[in-house]
Amino acid sequence: MTSKIYSVNQKEKENLPSLPVPQSFYKDNPQWANASFKIEVLSDNTLLVKLVSEDDEDEEEEDPKMLRLFLEALMADAIEDPSILVPYTEEMKAEADALLEGVIVEE
Repeated sequence: MTSKIYSVNQKEKENLPSLPVPQSFYKDNPQWANASFKIEVLSDNTLLVKLVSEDDEDEEEEDPKMLRLFLEALMADAIEDPSILVPYTEEMKAEADALLEGVIVEE
C-alpha cells in the first residue's frame, strides 16, 4: 500500500473536522497548542500523526523512502507470520551496547 501524507496547518484547522485530542494533551504539551500536523495513512486502521512546530513548518522534510519501504516490509512479514517475532533479550541489549561503545553522536 502506498501511503499518502496530508498536511494541515494552523490556519486550515478552524474549517476542518478534527481528530479528537484531549485538552490534557495541550496542558501537558503547550508547545503543540498552535502546531500544524501531518497525517500519514499507513493502513486501513493505522495513522501516523506528526506534529510540526512553527519552527519546523518552513523546513523541507526529507522523505525517507528506503526506511519506509524497509519498515513496511518488516510489518508485512510480522503480520503474515507473527511467529518470526522474538522478544528483545538482555543478551541482545548487551550485544548492541558493545557495538555502540565509544560511538559519539553529533547533533
